[in-house]
Amino acid sequence: MKKSDLRDAIVRELQQELARQAGAAAMARDEAISEESRAENKWDTHSQEAAYLAEGQARLAADVVGSIELYRTLPLPDFSADAVIALGAVVEVEAAGGNRRTRYFIGPRAGGLELEFDGQSILVLTPQSPLGRQLVGRRAGESIQAVGRGRPAALQIVAVR
Repeated sequence: MKKSDLRDAIVRELQQELARQAGAAAMARDEAISEESRAENKWDTHSQEAAYLAEGQARLAADVVGSIELYRTLPLPDFSADAVIALGAVVEVEAAGGNRRTRYFIGPRAGGLELEFDGQSILVLTPQSPLGRQLVGRRAGESIQAVGRGRPAALQIVAVR
């Protein structure tokens, strides 16, 4: 797995998200300034609500732009077999019983982004997320307790790349 290609795939996903957010912001802005949104009486707040929505959508778009820039400049260190998990790591964990492996990419933002890469599903985690906090600083071979569906689950860190 070439991590620079994974980073490029994350940037592409974020660019698609930016296009969606920019489109939503433009629609909300058009709604806010539309003649049809003009207040009919002093209690009519439709245009004000549309303006708030446009501002929120623009902020979301700006946040995605920031995420894209962070990923474009993110260093991708090579992790040896005994490396400590940090930003830029691809981490593979296995649930107790060995019946299911999950792959995570530790990234600076965009936690929760899931993508298919090289035929594998990879979920982006941030170091600030509950699972990310448990993984950062650990090594392959260690175990963690993750809360899933209301009960703790033992996870074994299988590989760090």
